[in-house]
Amino acid sequence: MEEVSTVFVGLDAHAQSTAIAVAHVGREAPRFVGTVGARLSELSKALGKLGEPSTLLIVYEAGPCGYVLARELRAKGWRCEVVAPSLIARKPGERIKTDRRDALKLAALARSGDLTTVSVPDERDEAIRDLCRARVDAVRARLKARQQLKAMLLRHGRRYTGKTSWTAAHERYLATLGFAHPAQDIAYTEYRLAVSEADARVRRLTEALAQQIENWRMLAVVRALMTLRGLDLVAATTVVAELGDMRRFAHPRDLMGYLGLVPSEHSSGTTRRQGEITKTGNGHARRVLVEAAWNYRFPARISRVLQVRQQDQPAAVRAIAWRAQLRLCQRYRRLSVRGMHPNKVCVAIARELAGFVWDLGRQVPPQA
Repeated sequence: MEEVSTVFVGLDAHAQSTAIAVAHVGREAPRFVGTVGARLSELSKALGKLGEPSTLLIVYEAGPCGYVLARELRAKGWRCEVVAPSLIARKPGERIKTDRRDALKLAALARSGDLTTVSVPDERDEAIRDLCRARVDAVRARLKARQQLKAMLLRHGRRYTGKTSWTAAHERYLATLGFAHPAQDIAYTEYRLAVSEADARVRRLTEALAQQIENWRMLAVVRALMTLRGLDLVAATTVVAELGDMRRFAHPRDLMGYLGLVPSEHSSGTTRRQGEITKTGNGHARRVLVEAAWNYRFPARISRVLQVRQQDQPAAVRAIAWRAQLRLCQRYRRLSVRGMHPNKVCVAIARELAGFVWDLGRQVPPQA
């Protein structure tokens, strides 16, 4: 919050309306201005009555409305910040929540400097992030379609005896199945078609993602992260799209906390209690890193696939990737020998992997 601000404006933005509250410098209670429509022209008119753009600091919570409002206000000369809703202080006894109260609270907290701002991504970066999330949705839809098909087969005692499902051999097995009643054949065929369509959708999005990042300013960072074990093109692109420029994190601990990979803690006096990880921040990048951590259960080595991904990379990048393998593979073995649950081991490895991701993101800056 800049000191030149004399008026702090809290917005509670929704799809159809925006509630506005204002707090002036001093101890005066915040004042509710009113509610306007979602159009920028209506909001700009209301903000113009509160003061000059140079004296106003506007804040609103990150949410389903995205960053469009912040970009539009900044383009018109207003200073607008997007704040993290999970880090807004809330009173334990507060049982009433309205748009008016939310706007008043944001204005008051903006004046006191108790809000944590989030980084507003570049429009190009957000476009790649949307494509990554669309692919994740497609993968989940494919998983649901496969589960529905296998559930029908299980209901009728059709069990596949092969080692792995959804391979060419499994497809040949599915093609041989038939049922006693035509209605069941129709249902079975529809389930198979749904699986085929879901497969095609995932392939299309994967190919589109590979094409779109070729001209992306973060491509060098993606390729640097691909030198790490467990991070292929899709995983590395997802991490970079979700985290953005890694240089905004001053220390790897900041990135680990942003990903929600640090343990929760409740300490008082000489007592210190740590619990499960906080799971705050970006869950998409956290999921990818936890999945990548499973690859470190094997001994450290440079496979053929990893060797191809590391070609044309600077020596410093390759050195960081190899150092990550040596440390994380050894760490995985030690934690496993101690009898720790495999899921906890992977989370611990993912936390340290985030530190190496931070290091690579600092080594290879994005293009301007």
